[in-house]
Amino acid sequence: MSETLAPPPKAAPKVGFVSLGCPKALTDSELILTQLSAEGYQTSKTFAGADLVIVNTCGFIDDAVRESLDTIGEALAENGKVIVTGCLGAREGEGGGNLVRQMHPSVLAVTGPHATHEVMSAVHEHLPKPHDPFVDLVPPQGIKLTPRHYAYLKISEGCNHRCTFCIIPSMRGDLVSRPIGDVLTEARKLFEAGVKELLVVSQDTSAYGVDVKYRTGFWDGKPVKTRMFDLVRSLGELAKGYGAWVRLHYVYPYPHVDDIIPLMAEGLCLPYLDVPLQHSHPDVLRRMKRPASGERNLERIARWRELCPEIVVRSTFIAGFPGETEAEFDHLLEFLREARIDRAGCFAYSPVPGATANALPDAVPDALREERRARFMAVAENVSSDKLQQRVGATMQVLVDAAPGMGKKGGVGRSYADAPEIDGVVRLLPPEKISKTLKVGEFTKARVVAAQGHDLLAVPI
Repeated sequence: MSETLAPPPKAAPKVGFVSLGCPKALTDSELILTQLSAEGYQTSKTFAGADLVIVNTCGFIDDAVRESLDTIGEALAENGKVIVTGCLGAREGEGGGNLVRQMHPSVLAVTGPHATHEVMSAVHEHLPKPHDPFVDLVPPQGIKLTPRHYAYLKISEGCNHRCTFCIIPSMRGDLVSRPIGDVLTEARKLFEAGVKELLVVSQDTSAYGVDVKYRTGFWDGKPVKTRMFDLVRSLGELAKGYGAWVRLHYVYPYPHVDDIIPLMAEGLCLPYLDVPLQHSHPDVLRRMKRPASGERNLERIARWRELCPEIVVRSTFIAGFPGETEAEFDHLLEFLREARIDRAGCFAYSPVPGATANALPDAVPDALREERRARFMAVAENVSSDKLQQRVGATMQVLVDAAPGMGKKGGVGRSYADAPEIDGVVRLLPPEKISKTLKVGEFTKARVVAAQGHDLLAVPI
């Protein structure tokens, strides 16, 4: 009697994935990857080895647009089946058509940002999902693109501001705050999965809850207001139970941010604020339609340092904005020196198609924009270097990011002053004690012995 052999199991369809742009786009990518995994799709590390490719794009400045379009072209050349999502997918091209479609007409589908459902619909159309979902293969915290020990937590989508240099609201829409119970539940899952640093992101973290009039939500059966202060306090209390950090990004300097600083002094969140100031001169800020003036920013930063002397402020600025005079630029340099911004980055102004700033008079020549950016960075690096030198001799808690051979020859980590990928690092020397080891994702105490550029050199103790 012959035995009927079962047919070999069909290989799960493979999807290649590229995530470009900011941490907010990264969290969109994580949602899509989580859904793909839940439905039984596998991911491919190469374009050629995938059944189709998804490219999550950035469309904010010219360099990001070029990188996104080049990546789409590379995926089409190596694979041929490409779905495009993200901010560039929402950009108009010449004549009002879709920019991606104009540049790459053979893509399978194009969506805007924050569009998990639309992306999955396109995947289903061109690569039917497996019959049996593998929900048990998806970890409770979802699929993450960051190392296991840190993760981004997006608390809202969109923005209510209409800054003249920015087109993000036209791509991502107005502010929509996530329910506070959902945010805290996701945070707990991440901490339970081993995350030691939670990076809170949005387009405007300070505005969390404005759109829902700070309504009361519920978490663990307790009422919690949908408001920045309540969210940060709840996250801090939650993180304390796991010995983890909470770091705040994209915080506009509204007056109510002052209320957050005592939470930093208490240790409920890191004494670190990422504040996108963009400029200091009131006239430039008015042309930018920014929500705060330069004078108040200087006063506010001074007040923050009174409340929490160890606070670190990072910011980004634009040099060469239309109409910027030499006197206005000098004002910015003086502000940088007086405010003593710990970590400062600067972009030379880049005209973005669709931005209202393009219509402003007195455009600054390209060469002068770049020259001002270089001058800005020279001052910023001097300020940062001086502040880093003040840390020599101090003992700091360091989160270890790399530790080959259990750190016997040293490693790389970050202090509370260093956000991943945008700030400096702490370069760890070999430990003085033979028994001392380092492990990625764990904290170590380290004594700072020198400052090198944007980084610190420290000995684990």
